[in-house]
Amino acid sequence: MREPIETNNGSPPPPQALLERLKDYGQEDAFALWDELSTEERELLFKDIESLDLPRLDRIIRCSLRSQGLPVVAIEPVPENTVSTVEERTIEERERWWKMGLKAISDGKLAVLLLSGGQGTRLGSSDPKGCFNIGLPSGKSLFQLQAERILCVQRLAAQASSEGSGSSVSIHWYIMTSPFTDEATQIFFENHKYFGLEANQVTFFQQGTIPCVSKDGRFIMETPFKVAKAPDGNGGVYSALKYSKLLEDMASRGIKYVDCYGVDNALVRVADPAFLGYFIDKGVAAAAKVVRKAYPQEKVGVFVRRGKGGPLTVVEYSELDQSLASAINQQTGRLRFCWSNVCLHMFTLDFLNQVANGLEKDSIYHLAEKKIPSIHGGTMGLKLEQFIFDAFPYAPSTALFEVPREEEFAPVKNANGSNFDTPESARLLVLRLHTRWVVAAGGFVTHSVPLYATGVEVSPLCSYAGENLEAICRGRTFHAPCEITF
Repeated sequence: MREPIETNNGSPPPPQALLERLKDYGQEDAFALWDELSTEERELLFKDIESLDLPRLDRIIRCSLRSQGLPVVAIEPVPENTVSTVEERTIEERERWWKMGLKAISDGKLAVLLLSGGQGTRLGSSDPKGCFNIGLPSGKSLFQLQAERILCVQRLAAQASSEGSGSSVSIHWYIMTSPFTDEATQIFFENHKYFGLEANQVTFFQQGTIPCVSKDGRFIMETPFKVAKAPDGNGGVYSALKYSKLLEDMASRGIKYVDCYGVDNALVRVADPAFLGYFIDKGVAAAAKVVRKAYPQEKVGVFVRRGKGGPLTVVEYSELDQSLASAINQQTGRLRFCWSNVCLHMFTLDFLNQVANGLEKDSIYHLAEKKIPSIHGGTMGLKLEQFIFDAFPYAPSTALFEVPREEEFAPVKNANGSNFDTPESARLLVLRLHTRWVVAAGGFVTHSVPLYATGVEVSPLCSYAGENLEAICRGRTFHAPCEITF
């Protein structure tokens, strides 16, 4: 029990034991305004500081600041033999991978992991990004599109299993939220009855936050009684899985493989059987879907190899020298650094355990210089983040799986009216792809506005990737825009 002793001016001093702990890590300034706080504010400050894992934070701050000055190992292009390109894949391979993937799914070996900690701030919404409706004819949110793709894969896996269509298949969906999106996300799912999924096959968990610091590593105070904190990046998923005991939960369910993706891709093929089959066939610890970089200055991270024979990892566009970004591979005619990271990853569960432990041991976070809300107004300071691709340097083996951008990548990042990655651009990508599916299945599309500005939407409950549409579409005419359902 804390019993502060009255000082000469009648104000109780900060709790001594906690102050000493802060001094051990050079963070005693957190109590600098103690004398000016009310009793309630002191209690809030005490609880805030008590909740911090000071030894861990000190290690992270020191290791991250120290890593900034270290020389970076030279990068090399990704070896061609680690990439499965679209043109080199045969129909037989694709079918074999598809069947392998469905078999693993029907055996309960796949989990889906969604990174959904962000709000739709840049879209003009304070709701979680997954709640966003991009304007499709159905009016479905990103969450609903993804849930229905899971339902479709479950059905396809059940039909392909030896027991036939009567057997049931369940894919567990782990959804990482943040303190800013957790409650709203869970309410949204409850209000929509989990979009047809069973409530017990969806697990929500929160990513962590980490204090913002000055350039010399001191905590920045948001108010006199609260440390400024920010989410620890989408790479916080690894420590969040570890500390919420969800890696053990996955193991207890018999899960061997984890499909991991970001929420803001309207064309994401959640639990893609073909990608899973490829991953199993290659026998690697980690894999990523990649798209070809559209042009040298495109603002996407690219996969590279760190040093000769080193691991594959991702370099952000801002860190790639312009001459390297524009360099051409004379043999292939492609950019030398052309494989864009679009946050579509597959990991083994064993590897996720290894990454969680490795990242914690190394304690190196990326430092982003930002204006931090503080007691002094906006203060320039550092946010500490980890990224989902921080896992790849730990992988003994990584494979890259090229996908056509127009089929699997429709990012929703900026408000309509921006130049790229808007709800409108994503909506059109979905409508155009689905229109091609319908025409390939023998259907016809009429339209009263130019076809490039409209199209039809195929419900994920009807078709996952354009399959099984002949019975619905052959010989029928659809007037765009519309949704095609059973």
